[in-house]
Amino acid sequence: MIKVVLCDDHAMVRRGIRDTLSEAVDIQVTGEAGNYSEVREVLRNTACDVLVLDLNLPGRGGLEVLASLREADSSIRVLIVSMFAEDQYALRCLRAGAQGYLNKAGNPADLISAVRTLAQGRRFVTAEVSEMLVENLASPNAETLHATLSERELQTLLSIASGKRLSDIAKELMLSPKTVSVYRSRLLEKLKLTNNAELTVYAIRNELV
Repeated sequence: MIKVVLCDDHAMVRRGIRDTLSEAVDIQVTGEAGNYSEVREVLRNTACDVLVLDLNLPGRGGLEVLASLREADSSIRVLIVSMFAEDQYALRCLRAGAQGYLNKAGNPADLISAVRTLAQGRRFVTAEVSEMLVENLASPNAETLHATLSERELQTLLSIASGKRLSDIAKELMLSPKTVSVYRSRLLEKLKLTNNAELTVYAIRNELV
């Protein structure tokens, strides 16, 4: 039996994933979490072969969950299931330690296949991601500017592009406003931009939001 833990901050999304996985007789959902702290607690106390993880969590995001598992040298396999487009986030997640990536708008049957594939010790990517991996190997220097952003910098960019104020971003990420201002300054420097309006336009043009 493949033991799966779900981590998504939306209960309705978790229910949809749980219902989909329940169709497979060899898969059992053993726990659920809605944020970074909860998933760490669940994983400490629950058997888990595959973690189905959302990227966009409140506070510390999915990439930070990946980092904590990597630091702990965990054997848990991670499948990212996200609303974000594959061409913008799949490679980033795979590099960060995930073993698979699925878009939430994809075929539910792929979710079951992905969990089984990861449980077998293999990676799962769609045909589109496979093509991106090949292109990336052929042109390793063709990375976009935002590929160089840290997890916090990326979260700050997405929040600014969504119209949030720095004070709101600080509260959401559980950081001081001064720290968020530092992330914003780094964003402007790395993306070669000058203000929040340009950050928003950049995020929209690159289909990050």
